[in-house]
Amino acid sequence: MVNVGVVGLGFMGVTHMKAYRQIEGARIAAICDAVALPLDGDFSKVSGNVGSKDLFRLDMSQVKAFKDFNELLAQPDIDLIDLCVPTMAHPKLAIAALQAGKHVICEKPLARDSAKAREIVVAAAQAKGYFMPAMCLRFWPEWAWVQRAIQRNTYGKVLSARFRRVSEPPAWGRESYFQGAKSGGALLDLHIHDTDFIQFCFGRPLGVYSSGFSHYSGAIDHVMTVYKVKDGATVSAEGSWVMTEGYGFNMAYTVVLERATVDYDIARGNEALKLFVHGQAPEVLHPEGGDGYLGELKHMIEAIHTGRPPSIVTAQDGLSSVQIIEAEELSAKTGQFVALPPLL
Repeated sequence: MVNVGVVGLGFMGVTHMKAYRQIEGARIAAICDAVALPLDGDFSKVSGNVGSKDLFRLDMSQVKAFKDFNELLAQPDIDLIDLCVPTMAHPKLAIAALQAGKHVICEKPLARDSAKAREIVVAAAQAKGYFMPAMCLRFWPEWAWVQRAIQRNTYGKVLSARFRRVSEPPAWGRESYFQGAKSGGALLDLHIHDTDFIQFCFGRPLGVYSSGFSHYSGAIDHVMTVYKVKDGATVSAEGSWVMTEGYGFNMAYTVVLERATVDYDIARGNEALKLFVHGQAPEVLHPEGGDGYLGELKHMIEAIHTGRPPSIVTAQDGLSSVQIIEAEELSAKTGQFVALPPLL
């Protein structure tokens, strides 16, 4: 049994706890939050933009609760630290947990900037435990399906790929999200999902051209980016949290291949993923698996059980995604194409 300590009990922390309850071989053994620590296990007031809307109550009879992170790290029976805290806290807490001999899964982005992200990568390389950034999109069934189709050349090469992730301003954690110097705005918090998925599908981009603006945070809150990728496909992504209140959240993609078009839109519900193949009737696909949160946490737990480090997403991938975002930020501010060097 992998004993998990969840740190940070907002929307993402609760989302992870809901997923752990579905994973055989994992147990929520501890929770930690310096501010919000419901000792009765009632998380019914916590909500977010995606994932299960079910009210959540945790049976605290077998769960330890801590306000002090160091006290949690001192517990010898805790195997995995799951960090769901604000971005600025990631480097300090992740490195401390790795140095304490724990396995660590850390919510995205790894850090506010690539220098701090690299510190985590270095610590992970030297650690006894495994480290994984929680890039859930790589595990989302409908997104994992199209990545496999691209990698296997199932319908020929990609001609174009467009990704979109837009939302009204986050209702939770605005005191930290709207401080762009700390959060990175929508560019780093929300858009990074698609940036990372693009490198998952096409490899690290050769460069980016971005246009965007700030509206709430002082950082970039809306961005449109065109990525130059190795195989020459036309690849773009839009990310935003400036949609008018009431709009909600949407994520979507359209991938045009030589012999097919794949279109996903979460707003279509049970018909979210559609496949259009030349000479065939359109088809609605339902790839198996839960959401991306469940998938990523299953992957981490399996890595610990098998003694093989996580492979679908690595610490280096997390660093690379932050570096690409920094290039997008620079491009948006200068209006210039920004080339990306190889990841070192």
